[in-house]
Parts: sequence; structure tokens; C-alpha cells
Amino acid sequence: MRLFLKEQRPLIFIYLLQLSVISLVYWLDGYRNIAVILYAALLSGAVLLLYLTYRYITQRTLYRSLEQRTGPALDLFKEIHPGTPLSEAVYQLLKSQYRSYLASLNVQEEKIHHQVQFMNQWVHQMKTPLSVMHLMLQDEDDPRFHAFGDELDRLQKGLDLVLYTARLDAFEHDFVVEQLSLSGLIKTVVSTQKRLFIRGRVYPDIAVPDLLYVHSDEKWLTFTITQLMTNAVKYTVKAGGKVYFRGFLQEGHTVLEVTDEGVGIQESDLPRVFDAYFTGENGRSFQESTGMGLYLAKQICGKLGHRLELESKPDQGTTVRIIFEA
Repeated sequence: MRLFLKEQRPLIFIYLLQLSVISLVYWLDGYRNIAVILYAALLSGAVLLLYLTYRYITQRTLYRSLEQRTGPALDLFKEIHPGTPLSEAVYQLLKSQYRSYLASLNVQEEKIHHQVQFMNQWVHQMKTPLSVMHLMLQDEDDPRFHAFGDELDRLQKGLDLVLYTARLDAFEHDFVVEQLSLSGLIKTVVSTQKRLFIRGRVYPDIAVPDLLYVHSDEKWLTFTITQLMTNAVKYTVKAGGKVYFRGFLQEGHTVLEVTDEGVGIQESDLPRVFDAYFTGENGRSFQESTGMGLYLAKQICGKLGHRLELESKPDQGTTVRIIFEA
């Protein structure tokens, strides 16, 4: 109603101005019967009121839709019922714009799809020479080759980060839930990342019961635990530190805790640790921080039906907890 009155305000003003001018003309011409003039003004006002009422009733849906603005703007035309020239024109305009938007959106989605597809192919192509180089270096004892191996591990983790980030949007088409031994999974991940522990002079401490099982996707869960493990080792700066893996049952749910003895996280950074690209105070001290590890871990756990929690205090280490609710 408010929008309608605002739109009709010029019409009402012109009507009152015209009524005043006509009455003044009759008055100056010598016609001075006030009662007749007021009666004519009342009839004219009633006609105007009937017109405005009819106008509002026929276009009520249009005005309400324009005033609310609560739903998706591009779905607005679905609420407008053609019936008057104005509503019909607005309906056709929004419908045309909506179709144009969908066409543009489809083009952009197609471009993104091709970019992601190219990225996936490129990452897989890069993994092959990395694997070959790893095989070439595994029997070499020269310390220089050990340094090359460390750099290859960094490249491998970077490629995995790119690959899993690109696949996240298509997660629903790329996961298989199965029963997994949590202890076996942790031991496999630790064994695969043994060079990481050696380079950081950090030791894993695993206390996960052999009979503890979870239902999840092995590939995605392995990547998530690897990210948590990489962070734990990266931020443990003292030599001889440990990364603790604890598995247990709590309130009917299986829980995995990854605890380090690292630098911890500032309290002011804790609310944003799961935001994409957020590195916080530690990111200024550790140049390899990308801000994507915890973000991806959070997203993956959410899609798998798990809950991810984090507790940390400066200089007292960090504990990341995966709660397997599904």
C-alpha cells in the first residue's frame, strides 16, 4: 500500500491542483454557491477514490511483491499475475531477464566445469612424474636426495590440496561410505607421511583401539586426517615433540582426537580458523600456511556427516576432534 500511495502521489496532487483552478475560475466568473462547489468536489473525489481503489486491487500482487523483496529477486515474476498492462509488462520484463540470467549462468557454469576438468587432468599428469621421482630417490642415501624428497612431498601435498578443493563441489558423485578400522587408517596415514615426521623431528603417539570402527569414505577421510596431521607437525616447533592420536567412544559416538604440542592458536583467531584462506597470527610466522587445510577438513567432515571441533591455547598446543555421528 505504501508503494502504491507513493506512486499515486503526483496524480493526487495534480487532481487537487486542477480542482482548485476550476473552482477559482468559477468563483472569479461570479458563481459563488459554496455548497454546489463542495458537492462537485466531493463527487469528483469519490470518482478518484474509486479509480485508485480499482487500480490498487488489480495490481495489489505486483505492489506487494515489489515491497516485500524477501524472496529471490529472479523468482519475483512467478508471484505476479498478469491482468493489467503494467503488471503484464513487468511480468514479461522479469521473465526475459530471468531467462537471460539463466543463460549467462549456464555459460559460466560450463566455463567453470571445463576449468575444473582441466585442473584435475593437469594434477593427475603432474602426479606421474612425481611418483617416478620418488621411486628414483627411495634407494639413495645422499642427504641431498633427502632434501629433494622433502620438496617432492611438499609438491605432492600441494597437488592433493588443489585436486580435493576442485572435487569438493562434486562431492556427492565421488564418495563411498564403508566400515573402516580407525586404528588401521591412522597407522596407514602415519606410515605414508613418515618423511613429514622425520623432517619435523616429531613423533606420532597412537592410542586407537583395534576394534574401533567408523563408517566413512576412506579417500576423503584419509585426506582430512592428513591435513590435520600436517598442521600438527608444522606447528610443533620444538624437536622431539609428539602428535597424539586418540580414539574412543563418547556418548555413543566414535571420536578421533589429533593433539599436538605446538605453538597453539591465538584466542582472537579461533572463531575464523575454519574460514577459507584464513591463516591468522601463525600465518605470519609459518610461510607455508595456505589457510585451506582446516577449511577443507571442516567442509569434508560436514559432507560426510561428521563433526569437527577445535580447541587451542597459545603455547599449549592444539586439539582437533572428529566426531563420527553417522
